[in-house]
Amino acid sequence: MKEQQGSNRISPGIIAAMTAAVIAVAGSVTFFASKSDKNPPAQIPAPAETQPQQSTNQLGTERNAEVFWLQNTGNGFKLVPQIVQVKALGNSSNQILEGAFQQLLAGPTENTETTTIPKGTKLLGVKTANDGVHVNLSEEFESGGGSSSMMGRVGQVVYTATALDKNAKVYIEVNGKPLEILGGEGLELEQPLTRESFDKNYSL
Repeated sequence: MKEQQGSNRISPGIIAAMTAAVIAVAGSVTFFASKSDKNPPAQIPAPAETQPQQSTNQLGTERNAEVFWLQNTGNGFKLVPQIVQVKALGNSSNQILEGAFQQLLAGPTENTETTTIPKGTKLLGVKTANDGVHVNLSEEFESGGGSSSMMGRVGQVVYTATALDKNAKVYIEVNGKPLEILGGEGLELEQPLTRESFDKNYSL
């Protein structure tokens, strides 16, 4: 009977072996868990934000403007308008007038129209102020032509400058100085000029 009870006991060697196996398994689990913490799964990068395109308003939009040419009537000349497209931000009157004058000084595109503004005349500036429209031209504006040519070019400037406001006053300058007498024949300009005063005092 005592021998049977003794045979059911587990020997110390087996217990030690089992304990070592449990410790080894636990150590392996701890090792792999720590490695997993040090190397987290790769994050998928978020898509890059798309840069907004530049607004077309910053580049300017097409606006209507008027330039005035001279047309031969057989007995003289008359001022005739032409609608042109210019680029301007919003409704900037200065930019619209600047674009109009650049096309005026470039010369007419139709054979039925003419200009007496001397070739090479440059626009040095155009500005709408409280007292009217100031147009600053280069010295070429004063060169060449008789009285009819002088009156014609003044009319072209006055009418083009007042295309946005037909009642506006116009101040013509050459190299930044008020133009009082134009040409060798001494065409006197009473500034400021308006469409009304031009039609009354200068005959084309």
